[in-house]
Amino acid sequence: MTDHDKLQRWLLARRDELNTRLGSIKKDATRKNSADWSEQAQERENDEVIDALGNEAVMELGKINRALDRMNEGDYGFCSACGKEIPEQRLEVMPYADLCVRCAEAKGL
Repeated sequence: MTDHDKLQRWLLARRDELNTRLGSIKKDATRKNSADWSEQAQERENDEVIDALGNEAVMELGKINRALDRMNEGDYGFCSACGKEIPEQRLEVMPYADLCVRCAEAKGL
């Protein structure tokens, strides 16, 4: 088993986790609001937090799906900017990384 197999399993598990989370967020977002005004104010604040969490999950899900696509295409583990191999240590910390450290720093990421 290669390290990429381990990372692929992690990416797939994380994708499932995020899809489950997004389903819960969608369910929360479509619930009926309370009739009480003060409760509605609190619910609106909670909705803003839920929206932010949903947006973060969608962004991470996109990164994961792109990493899985790169695995299927044989491009995984190589910098999409310079083409050099991304060190295994970076991929262990950020399995969906598509840039080496040098290129990520150059782009200000």
